[in-house]
Amino acid sequence: MVIGVPKEILDGEFRVALVPDTVSKLIKAGFQVTVERDAGLAAHFLNEEFEKAGATLADTATVYSSADVLLKVGRPSVHPGTGKHEARMMKKGSLMIALAYVMAYPESAAACAEAGVDFLSMDMVPRTTKAQRMDALSSQANLAGYKSVLMAANEYGRIFPLLMTAAGTITPARVVIMGAGVAGLQALGTAKRLGAVVEVSDVRIAVKEEVQSLGGKFIEVEGMADLQDERGYAKEASPEFLQRQKEVISRHVANADIVITTALIPGKKAPVLVTDSMLSAMKPGSVVLDMAVEFGGNVEGSEKGKTVVRHGVKIIGHPNLPALLSTQSSDLYSKNLLALLQHISKNGTVTLDLNDEIVKGALIAHQGQIINQRVAPLLSK
Repeated sequence: MVIGVPKEILDGEFRVALVPDTVSKLIKAGFQVTVERDAGLAAHFLNEEFEKAGATLADTATVYSSADVLLKVGRPSVHPGTGKHEARMMKKGSLMIALAYVMAYPESAAACAEAGVDFLSMDMVPRTTKAQRMDALSSQANLAGYKSVLMAANEYGRIFPLLMTAAGTITPARVVIMGAGVAGLQALGTAKRLGAVVEVSDVRIAVKEEVQSLGGKFIEVEGMADLQDERGYAKEASPEFLQRQKEVISRHVANADIVITTALIPGKKAPVLVTDSMLSAMKPGSVVLDMAVEFGGNVEGSEKGKTVVRHGVKIIGHPNLPALLSTQSSDLYSKNLLALLQHISKNGTVTLDLNDEIVKGALIAHQGQIINQRVAPLLSK
């Protein structure tokens, strides 16, 4: 089977789906790999490195038309070079795999189904022990959490740690992180390493010990004990709980120098956690970074792809933080894909077992139909 790796086409996407090291492993496993010329340049992987790993370099049309399995980072969309949807550039019956955030962009799955292309979305891989090595959401969120603190610190204009000098004492920065998932916990660890005092809010009481183990203070709100689903994700909270949470959080936000929000609910608009009134109570020069800006935003007034100022507070709305660490994020994502392909293939041939729990969770379109029961209702609205 031929694996195709195209150059990413979405604005601000600097990652590449496979890196040379993973290419060589897939070739040893029996696959042929075709990589679009310059596909890895934005992530600092040269054409020569892919050729040395055993890949064949090709033009755009060849990569899409020859691929039995097409590996992407960003969701499929209309290719600016051809004017065709990427799925329409592929063979009928082939397979596309991408980190598509398909619950937010179900139309990408619909386009694949219409083109007769099977579609597997990496963000839908179940978070089970067996699938841990395939968990692209976690691998990318880890880097995003790290980068979020560095970006916020750069915009803040003051140092993070306690500093005692002959001229006086500088107090440490106070950081509030909303959401204690992978991104939030990495942000916590990074902010602590920089010397900040860090408080963390989450609707799941189960994460309290993790927060404390990393040196953070957990902000508790009455009624949070049951807000975690069987997959470990945060459940959608009631309006009453959200109001209580805002009342508690507002006091902490008012005293914060930096606020980082990471809260997402799969298939739903991101909850607004920082309101305009909260922003107005913050100190001038404070910084808020909204990691959920692409999915509706946790911060009132945040704008996708922009840094704006409201009430003297800078609000950072960068939608794709992992792409800013393109070399390492590509490497980790490539390893996630490798683990998945090793699971669903044998001797260089992919077979989709619809009874397999990983395939069942992540396969969205198959043989011209939307088969995923979480995505199908989104397309019928």
